[in-house]
Amino acid sequence: MCVHSGEAIVLIRGARWVAAATTAVCIVLLPGAGAPNGGLPLAGPLPAGAAEAAVPGRVGTWNICNPCGSGNDFGRATEIATYAPQVIALQEACVRDVERIRRYLEEVYGLVYRVEYGPVLRNWNRCGGLPWRPGGYGQAILSAAPMTDRVSIEYPDGGSEDRGYLAVTTLVDGRPVRVFNTHLAERRQAEVRRGQIEVLAAEFARHDRAIVLGDFNAVPHAPELAPMWALAPDTDPGCRPSTTDTEADGDTCTTTTDWDSKFDYVFLRGITPGTHHVRPSPYSDHHLVYTDLNRGQAASHLKRPSSRSGLR
Repeated sequence: MCVHSGEAIVLIRGARWVAAATTAVCIVLLPGAGAPNGGLPLAGPLPAGAAEAAVPGRVGTWNICNPCGSGNDFGRATEIATYAPQVIALQEACVRDVERIRRYLEEVYGLVYRVEYGPVLRNWNRCGGLPWRPGGYGQAILSAAPMTDRVSIEYPDGGSEDRGYLAVTTLVDGRPVRVFNTHLAERRQAEVRRGQIEVLAAEFARHDRAIVLGDFNAVPHAPELAPMWALAPDTDPGCRPSTTDTEADGDTCTTTTDWDSKFDYVFLRGITPGTHHVRPSPYSDHHLVYTDLNRGQAASHLKRPSSRSGLR
């Protein structure tokens, strides 16, 4: 909502800048505050070098942290828009939060993503909603291309909290690939994770071209990760299991959490990795991790849509 003495403030959908008249005084209404169409935050410029469109062959994973305070969905959307992966797996995701993130990505940053969910809990404390209709909590996959053959599996033993994996088939850099998103049991529950990885690895092994993304809550040398390492490498170059903590979790592996451990992985089967990136974020205790795959064929950018004036 703007009060001004002359020219109006204009929010350009899909653009990265807000043009404002020097005489305008604005009050930004956040969603739910009564603005038309629910209101949208005003978008400032993204950092220099931010992606202009969903990047073909770029896949990412991010535990967005729940609970990590409220009102972070616009910031999370801005983080994703900065790197614009073609596919990104989110853990600790509430359905309502992801819907807001998708809305901001499309209406503010012009990035259109499809979504599939793999909820393992209906939890009022984590995700809000009415006590008799709590929000879904678990995994989500955002993809710029359509997704098919969705499967959502809860592990037989989740440990202290239900856990599972979500799998879809989608196009990455123009080629079909099976994509898995998982969140394993908490860090002190190695035996539980061992059973979970057995379930995940058995399904992963069925596919010639597949990607496993997620928060494994285990460092690279953890014994329970052995079945994954036997099937595929992680995209962090030089990061492999080792018999010593120093070698496995020190110089050769990039940490992915605020407590300086590597818990987040991109395992590739039948696909060659390219460059690997880890980006800390103020919106989660996990860093956003993404990989640009070596592109086996030319693929055009997934262009951002033209400007629109309203919400669908």
